Amino acid sequence: MVAFGKKLKERKIEEWQGYYINYKLMKKKVKQYAHQIEVGTQDRRHVLKDFSKMLDNQIEKIVLFLLEQQGLLASRIAQLNEREEALEKQPEISQISQLREDYRAVGRDLLKLLFFIEINAIGLRKILKKFDKRFGYRFTDYYVKTRANHPYSLLQQVFKHVGLGAVIGAISRNLHKLQEHQGSYLSIYDQPVLTVQDPVVDSLKAAVDRLSHSTNFLNFLAQHALIMQEELPTPVEEHLDDKRYNFMSLLLNLLNTFLYMVNTYIVVPTADDYATLLGAPATVCGVVIGAMAVAQLFSSVYFSAWSNKSYFKPLVFSSIVLFMGNAMYALALDADSITLLLFGRLFCGLGSARAVNRRYISDCVPLRIRMQASAGFVSASALGMACGPALAGLLQTKFKIYKLTFSQVTLPGWVMAIAWLLYLVLLWITFREPLHETEEHDKPQESSTGMPSSSVPLPGPRENDALEKGLRQPLILSSEANEEDENGDDGDCDGSDEAPEDSRQPATSFLAAYRLLTPSVKVQLLIYFMLKYAMEILLSESSVVTTYYFGWSTSAVAIFLASLGLTVLPVNIIVGSYISNMFEDRQILLASEIVVCIGILLSFKIISPYTVPQYVCSGLIMFVSAEVLEGVNLSLLSRVMSSRLSRGTYNGGLLSTEAGTIARVIADGTITLAGYLGRNMLLNVTLLPSLLICIASIVATCFTYNSLY
Repeated sequence: MVAFGKKLKERKIEEWQGYYINYKLMKKKVKQYAHQIEVGTQDRRHVLKDFSKMLDNQIEKIVLFLLEQQGLLASRIAQLNEREEALEKQPEISQISQLREDYRAVGRDLLKLLFFIEINAIGLRKILKKFDKRFGYRFTDYYVKTRANHPYSLLQQVFKHVGLGAVIGAISRNLHKLQEHQGSYLSIYDQPVLTVQDPVVDSLKAAVDRLSHSTNFLNFLAQHALIMQEELPTPVEEHLDDKRYNFMSLLLNLLNTFLYMVNTYIVVPTADDYATLLGAPATVCGVVIGAMAVAQLFSSVYFSAWSNKSYFKPLVFSSIVLFMGNAMYALALDADSITLLLFGRLFCGLGSARAVNRRYISDCVPLRIRMQASAGFVSASALGMACGPALAGLLQTKFKIYKLTFSQVTLPGWVMAIAWLLYLVLLWITFREPLHETEEHDKPQESSTGMPSSSVPLPGPRENDALEKGLRQPLILSSEANEEDENGDDGDCDGSDEAPEDSRQPATSFLAAYRLLTPSVKVQLLIYFMLKYAMEILLSESSVVTTYYFGWSTSAVAIFLASLGLTVLPVNIIVGSYISNMFEDRQILLASEIVVCIGILLSFKIISPYTVPQYVCSGLIMFVSAEVLEGVNLSLLSRVMSSRLSRGTYNGGLLSTEAGTIARVIADGTITLAGYLGRNMLLNVTLLPSLLICIASIVATCFTYNSLY
């Protein structure tokens, strides 16, 4: 922790020390309030008002300093503009170069100011989270409701950097004008697409995007992976250590993700037919499909732990187990054994290496391309989800070789067995195991994303890990306080991340991880459970429902499922590029939940006959809104969860995976159990739990809405 503390101390802007939020004072005040309430000398109402007043004073100090610095920067730009106008009459290359450098200097000072705002925004969020952890989430709810939406809101000045956009625009415009053709004075408005963008402008845009929570398609898509995208913000550009990264190894991880998702959904269109051929009811398809998810509950844990030591070995093990599982699945028909069929799917679930794929991106991919790699992870999953049913629809044939039957129900198993065998060969030849340091004291202090703390680039477009770690030094106003916090003398005893060093370590068990869950995190996990449950019900029972009501063939079911999968990327393009820039994440979250609920309601069979347009439209509404909800949900989850859940075996990614997997297991079990009531009851009986869980998640979101800030 000492090396990390020193790094933070180096990044502190010394001349601005007195204008940072006094985080240490407020942290002590929270502890004092807790003691006073415990002994009965203060009531909660007084505490709320007193702490709100203190926070108002801190925010006012920040905002007034911000406005002062903003005015100084604007004044410098105005002076540079006067020099530029003079140069238009008598252009000189040397003076143009100097003027451009002066604009860059203003840009660098503006970047320092943006980092100053960011650190304080992080501090505000962090102290609100700390207060809520001590007294319940109601304070954030109260404070945000009364301050953020007020017309004279100072809080919005910090979080939305009001007024700085004009300064940034002026610097960008003038730098572009001077850069292109050395004084030809082309405008960014006339030629908006730059072949070479000034690094200062790139850094400013990245800082602004992070502060305003604006995003783009790649960033929004990357959020689905719940992989940390950035390190502690720094105004100094540094080079990344790429020794652990290998492009081919990254591609193999993405290919593993793609093949696993194909493997998951390739059996969905034919699972009911396979169960029927083996003498079981068609609704046993729920157990057949869900067996893979049951095994994944356990495989996610041991693969996550295994990836702490190696990436190559777990991927090899995964490929072998998946080859065996698919072979067992394919042989079940000739063996006339439903047991062999289920064991085959269980083996496939035991080979789920998604935790390894996620950890490789988090630990080994450089920060400058981690967002793209995370988006690739999600894209590979979405493509596999679409290709699985589509491939099943193409395998409509039947023949025998010796005593082995190759048909539409067994070919998915044979095809995937061959695919995993080829993948294993490719993996063995081309994968390069990243370096794993064995001595703790020989390696640099790692961040929550697994990257050395000495390798910190300019921040990316989102704040994740910085929410928890970005203020341990810059917010402390004296070197003595700095030493106190580094030595743990002033640490809390509530298990928060400001506690002594042992309390900052990753969670060591599911129980330890559960204790770190705040009400906001629990609600986000409930939402994730709900959307995965609803999607699994829709997908897993699609073959049985459509065959019963509409007489669809396997090919028709495959086309429907593949079409749903193909909507993932276009929907995320729209949301990531447009909608998320127009609305807050929490607004999109609540709206998406309501639309999911509407989709579920429209799916019920109330009026006869049940029509294809009703089923297809309701299914499309439910699926698309759930996809939108997933990205926003995981984005918010990454911001509200403890930093201790962003690293180690029992991390936030594993918790969300487990929540989603449990949802799939329960959903598939519900389908099989509901099948005993008859196919005519299947649809409504399985949709009812989805509706109830969805309503519960909407209510829970409303209760924690203002804490998602």
